[in-house]
Amino acid sequence: MRIGELAGRAGTSTRTLRYYESRGLLPARRDGNGHRTYDEDDLRLLRQIRTLQDFGFDLEETRPFVECLRAGHPSGDSCPASLAVYRRKLTELDALIGRLGEVRDQVANQLAEAEAEAEAEAAPPRCEMTG
Repeated sequence: MRIGELAGRAGTSTRTLRYYESRGLLPARRDGNGHRTYDEDDLRLLRQIRTLQDFGFDLEETRPFVECLRAGHPSGDSCPASLAVYRRKLTELDALIGRLGEVRDQVANQLAEAEAEAEAEAAPPRCEMTG
């Protein structure tokens, strides 16, 4: 298949495919006329890359998964290098979740203080002389 068809089937642009090719993630095969050609295996590579990017992996983090597929494994996450990337990403996500929890607690404290101040300001003044 040609680049336009692959882009359409993968839900991406031809520009993105050329970029992946320049980064060595997508093979650069040409037919007799110089047109880029792709097959179903290339579509699998793209789907793996897109799925991982949807999960928040950067493009370079997808490389071990692509290499695993290229080596003939049935899935891109069945190789030791891919598993190592998953482990690193989980550690990174756990740290982000921890930091988000801290930020959430700070925001909740700020909100509680702001509400208490607003409540105090909204109360009518008390006169100590009247009873």
